[in-house]
Amino acid sequence: MAKSIQAIRGMHDVLPQQSPMWQFLEARVSAVLDAYGYREIRMPILEMTELFKRSIGEVTDIVEKEMYTFDDRNGDSLTLRPEGTAGCVRAAMEHGLLHNQTQRLWYQGPMFRHERPQKGRYRQFHQIGVETFGMSGPDIDAELILITARIWQALGIPGLELQLNTLGTPAERATYRKELVSYFEAHHELLDEDSKRRLLSNPLRILDSKNEHMREMLAAAPSLMDHLGEESKSHLQFVCDTLDRTGVHYVINPRLVRGLDYYSRTVFEWVTDRLGAQGTVCAGGRFDGLVEQLGGKSVPAVGFAMGLERLVAILEEINPTAGDTAVDLYLVLQGEAALREGLVLAEELRDKLPGARVVSHCGGSSMKAQFRRADRSGARYALVLGDDELERGSVVLKPLRTDEPQTTVGRDQLVDVLGSRLSN
Repeated sequence: MAKSIQAIRGMHDVLPQQSPMWQFLEARVSAVLDAYGYREIRMPILEMTELFKRSIGEVTDIVEKEMYTFDDRNGDSLTLRPEGTAGCVRAAMEHGLLHNQTQRLWYQGPMFRHERPQKGRYRQFHQIGVETFGMSGPDIDAELILITARIWQALGIPGLELQLNTLGTPAERATYRKELVSYFEAHHELLDEDSKRRLLSNPLRILDSKNEHMREMLAAAPSLMDHLGEESKSHLQFVCDTLDRTGVHYVINPRLVRGLDYYSRTVFEWVTDRLGAQGTVCAGGRFDGLVEQLGGKSVPAVGFAMGLERLVAILEEINPTAGDTAVDLYLVLQGEAALREGLVLAEELRDKLPGARVVSHCGGSSMKAQFRRADRSGARYALVLGDDELERGSVVLKPLRTDEPQTTVGRDQLVDVLGSRLSN
């Protein structure tokens, strides 16, 4: 017998018993975004490879090592999207959403990176992303952070820490970069191989290294804060003041630099200690230069993305019943006539009891087996319908989760009785 085919390593199925948690998460997040006036945009999973080379940077780990890239039949180089911002910018430019307009957009879906799979990090992972365009002030930066804080409230997730930093303007960062490179070159013998490789391509990322042997040297490195102009300092201060006034606690982390080349000024991450090494659940920042970098006119922009797998893992730990979709009513049917009538009754109940989850048993089997399935479904009540009940115009109502006695209810009273019981 041929060996069965399994899922690709690092790419996972979301099984029926897991999907309610995902649906709960997605619904809560989309409700918050809707309350702030953000609109959903849906982009293709495949994009031209050049899009990511120009946006993320050709000398980044993502482009060099992690992208799923291939040539199609026309010889075009295509890539499964490793992140959503570049595709959102491309779509906004292509469809004229940026000219003399402001936009508040969000999207969700799978992203792909060929990384070493571990808890909280997969080769296919899912994100909800938010991007705004046309607003240069710090007020929109603050609004995005407030949105994320409200999302944690809506999900019931406590204990996340907000880390905040600024990367200044490109000019300020260029001056700082020169000083930083000189410092690292003076301590070259202390750099690990990964940091040596980044020294000329992306030296700011060295600051984010988790190598314990480099900690003391990194702590003494020059600070970007010392190279900021008054406008950049004022921008950050506005964000901090807003968070202070709205009660959102934060920590200034001068080593927070983010992994993508297109960020400037405000950057932030929400982190947790519940997931081991993969502690970031949401990250974002300002990327004013990206639209121009991709061939458009300069447009200010800021956004964030959150990892759904990591948030689901937290929810499973702190609220395992979130999104529970247990059945309310399970119809146990005995005989062919009851089987036919059961489908009609189930439709009637769905019409007259909006929101009720009703399962009508299909496929035959004994009464004992049907009750087992009713119990496994989590149903609150079994509705028993057989030849006797059909003749009398009644249904047996059997509680499955309490010690209430079973009762026989007339069909003309059934909706009222169930409506009362299901509302309790």
